[in-house]
Amino acid sequence: MHVLTVLDHPNPASFSAAAAARFMEGAQAAGHTVELADLHAEGFNPLWTLQESEGDTPKDVLAEQDRIARADAICLVFPLFWWGMPSMTKGWVDRVWSWGWAYDQLDDREVSLQKPRTGVLLIPAGARSDEIEQEGYGQSLDTAWIKGTLGYFGWSPRRMELLCGSTGSLDRRQALLDRCHQIGLTLPEPGSGTRPNAG
Repeated sequence: MHVLTVLDHPNPASFSAAAAARFMEGAQAAGHTVELADLHAEGFNPLWTLQESEGDTPKDVLAEQDRIARADAICLVFPLFWWGMPSMTKGWVDRVWSWGWAYDQLDDREVSLQKPRTGVLLIPAGARSDEIEQEGYGQSLDTAWIKGTLGYFGWSPRRMELLCGSTGSLDRRQALLDRCHQIGLTLPEPGSGTRPNAG
């Protein structure tokens, strides 16, 4: 498979960047080809414009759609930011996965104009997993992104991995990076089986 990793973090020395790198190393070890879209390093503009709202697709969006067309699997890596996506990731989703290209209806989120692709979210979070579970945040994110948005993208199977405690000890951070490597190493084929539970 060809695996596209989309990274959203302004600091190239961030844990998010390290997670993306380890994931890609795992994918390469499994025999996949990899491609990195570093949204900050490349200067992606997340702002949705009047031009786009009127159906005119700009060149930068077409370039991102070409990247997606090459991919059999896509991994988004971004830190949990105010219990949501940071603005760069949200803008990439808003602008690139557009009406008429990714989907053309609203009734069934499992129907996409795109081919099936394996989809992964790797989300570093400072909070502990028990804190996220007790407050129901993990379930809320799973409902919004995995059961909602990503179905319109044609991602099947799809998986969300909260990397809880990413601001913790060196041992904890290393264990999370090892998990990212394992996820890349064991990517399922597009359209295979059912999506795993959020972890």
